[in-house]
Formats: sequence, structure tokens, C-alpha cells
Amino acid sequence: MKVAITGATGFVGSRLVERLKSEGHQVVVFSRNVNKAEKVFPKSTFPNVEIIAYTPTESGAWQDAIAGCDGVVNLTGEPIGEGRWTPQRKQEILNSRKLGTQKVVEAIAKANPKPSVLVNTSAIGYYGTSETATFDESSPAGSDFLAQVCQEWEAEAQKVKELGTRLVILRFGIVLGMGGAIAKMITPFKLFAGGPIGSGRQWFSWIHRDDLVNLIIAALTKPEMEGVFNATAPNPVRMSELAQAMGEVMQRPSWLPVPNLAIEALLGEGAIVVLEGQQVLPKRTQASGFNYQYPSVKEALKTIV
Repeated sequence: MKVAITGATGFVGSRLVERLKSEGHQVVVFSRNVNKAEKVFPKSTFPNVEIIAYTPTESGAWQDAIAGCDGVVNLTGEPIGEGRWTPQRKQEILNSRKLGTQKVVEAIAKANPKPSVLVNTSAIGYYGTSETATFDESSPAGSDFLAQVCQEWEAEAQKVKELGTRLVILRFGIVLGMGGAIAKMITPFKLFAGGPIGSGRQWFSWIHRDDLVNLIIAALTKPEMEGVFNATAPNPVRMSELAQAMGEVMQRPSWLPVPNLAIEALLGEGAIVVLEGQQVLPKRTQASGFNYQYPSVKEALKTIV
């Protein structure tokens, strides 16, 4: 296959490119920072990777490179868990996803021949937060800021279906790997000061990065996969259970909680990402026949830390 990827130098995208390269596929990487992309994917190691400069929220010559690709994976989007959610930051979070997806769909519309599939990112923030409810792919959208972002984001992706391109929307849970959320949690445990964040009762719906990459490849290659799939492991845990598993794997205590006030002081409204959660089950993902390498959080953490 020839696969175009936005957000390819990120935590998930870089692993995806490695996998596609190892399987002999051609990859077109769209990057805002070509120098960074060339360091991540040096030509000597990645001869089948083409790097193209682009601005995610703007039309441009980069869109021409979509023509002739078999599939597109759209991973672009500003990080939501970093820094305070000022009005400007919230607009950046929304625009990077909504406009970024709009421009990818615009490129597919121009392409001849067109890609047969678009795999577009979304997030489990679509469902809102709850300590008691359980969500699956058929559950309605929430009403908070992240839920609104996800709805507008997905609405842009849905437009590709009018072009005859198959659409798979993957609602990402928290991705576990060496980096991302886990990297931020490891240091306190190393210092014997680890523990749950906030009340510990909030749900933590997660997926191992390798399982996520496998799911993206399945979405690219299985024509029967279409529509929304939760990209989460089948066994979500509460934050207290995650901390306990982390402590057991690292052989460190896991009882010292990080208080709500400390997180709120650091992140403001963005603290909702870690202080509130949702129990999300991947019903359609499992029904599609997808097999998880890491269905339990403890097994996932063992491979990471």
C-alpha cells in the first residue's frame, strides 16, 4: 500500500510509520517541521518514506500528494493535556482538529485517483465524563468542551463518505507507551512518591500503543471496517487500580495521591483530562474480530516500564 499520514512524527504516528515500513509499504509523511521529520525518519533507514512540508489548517500544494495513495491516516491535532486551557488554547485545540480534517478531506476530493479509505482520529472525550456510566460506540455525545470538539472533528471527517471513500473513525483512549501519559507518571514512582491522581475513582480508559497501531492497520486493510470504533482496551480501570498496577510493576509504593488542587493549579480547566474520566468499552472493535495483545493494564505496563 501507499499510505499518507498526518501527525506522523508524534507518539503514535512514529510507531505506525515504523510498522508500515517494516511491512514494505510506501509512506507519505506530512510534517510542519521537515527537519524534525527527516531526523525521525532518516532516508538511510526509511527509504520508502517521502516527507512533504505542509500547514495542517491551510490548503496548499501538499494536497496533491494525496492522489495515488491507497489510504490516509489523519493523526493531526494539538495536545490537549499540556498547559492551561486559555480561550486561545481551546481555539487551537479545536482548529487543529476541525480545520486539519477539513483540509485532508479537501485533498481527497481533489485527488485522482482517490484513496479508498480515510482513518481519522477522534477521542473518547466524545462521550463526556462520568464515574458511573459505561459508554460504547453507540452512546450519545457529551456536552463539555472536549465532547464538542470531537463532534465537530468527526463531522468534518464524515464528509469524505460523499466522495466514495470508506471512513473509519477511531476514538482514542489514553495511549500507553514509553512517552505520553506514562512518562509523566513514572518519575514520582521512581522517587517512591507515586500514587493515584485526584480521587482515584475516575475511570482510565486506555490502549497500548502497539495495539493501537495494529488497529489502525486493520482499519486501513479490512474493507469491512467502517464507521466508529473505540480505540480502547477491553478492560478499563479506575485511577487507583492503575496506580496500584504501576507500583507493582515498578516495585514501588503506590499510595501517595496527587491532590486535585495541585492538578487544577497546573492545568486549570484542562485538569478534566486527568481528574475526570469515562468507562469506555470497545464493543464494535471486538465485534470486528480485533485481537488485543495487551488486554490488561498490568501486562501493558510490564512491557513499558
